[in-house]
Amino acid sequence: MTAQQPVQAYASSQPEAAAAHGSQLIALLAAHRTPQQIDFLLRSVHVPACTLRPAGAQAVSRLELAQALNMLLFEKLLQEVPDAAAYVADAMAAGERMHFDHGALRTVQAANTGLLPPGEEAITRILRPLGYVRNGLYPLERIRMTGRTYGHADAPEEIAQFFVSELHAERFSPEFQAVVARVIGTSTDPLTADAKALLAQLEAERALPMAAAQALLPVLLSAFERQHELPSVAEYERLRGESSEMAWIATEGNVFNHATDRVPDVEAVAERQRALGRPMKETVEVSRNGRVRQTAYRACTVLRPMRDEHGGIVEKAVPGSFYEFISRDRYVDDQGVERLDLSFDSGNAQGIFKMTAGSAGPAGM
Repeated sequence: MTAQQPVQAYASSQPEAAAAHGSQLIALLAAHRTPQQIDFLLRSVHVPACTLRPAGAQAVSRLELAQALNMLLFEKLLQEVPDAAAYVADAMAAGERMHFDHGALRTVQAANTGLLPPGEEAITRILRPLGYVRNGLYPLERIRMTGRTYGHADAPEEIAQFFVSELHAERFSPEFQAVVARVIGTSTDPLTADAKALLAQLEAERALPMAAAQALLPVLLSAFERQHELPSVAEYERLRGESSEMAWIATEGNVFNHATDRVPDVEAVAERQRALGRPMKETVEVSRNGRVRQTAYRACTVLRPMRDEHGGIVEKAVPGSFYEFISRDRYVDDQGVERLDLSFDSGNAQGIFKMTAGSAGPAGM
């Protein structure tokens, strides 16, 4: 099953799907997806009620635009990760929807990143106008990276967060840095001048006219791609020798490293997935406060064309993206307010990052 294939077993009369039809959100998506594709999204992903204003409003809010982008990013992840598509198909067969908790992606802080802004700014320049604010800082010292999380200011518990990590090239060897410069230095900028102007308008006004929002949405989606040229086999292996994370970035860029389903009992989910023979992580990562528990599938394998030592093109098997599961407990804060624990944990994150550290296949395979 791919994200383009609607599951016809579920009627649109289901309350959540029925409420979405006729909304501003669906009008925004309809400019870029068929009714069948939209139907699939409505039946596979939980859509917060706060994003479902009736169609016909004067402008698209930043909340609606953020939700539309998140739904398309989730769709894209399903298209690229077969295990995730199979899991979602199982859930839909049981009449369940995914609660999209967060998406994670990687960036590079380096002296030369081509036309792309260095580090997380390549992505946060999009997140800020959409209404996201930074809500966590997570040093990832073992892998010489920094993670930062962003939650939506208007609906932090309902709208998917972003975990944006930044690899610090300057913490590696000079030879490694030179390869990073050669590879990442070829980056182009996916944001056009018009898109940047619309993002500035969105940040100032917190909304855009429907036509402008429809024009901006596919440009924003294109920012979650690889913006640089693929490395050669030698460059890839040189990077992998010091950092499997940088090797992953070299082939995959700013695509979603993973998307995450928020589930009530991650341990039970993991047990069921192992019983189905799916490639699950052996353990569940538990945060230091005990309230956040995570596990994941291992990354799928993808083929990427690279130049060999003779200048010929070979296909190399490398780790791609994966799908994660998370359980979050509620707690009472210092002011006596009950909240969902939306935090992350540096130890958890570094454990999950290992999902893309699998050995790469030889050239030509």
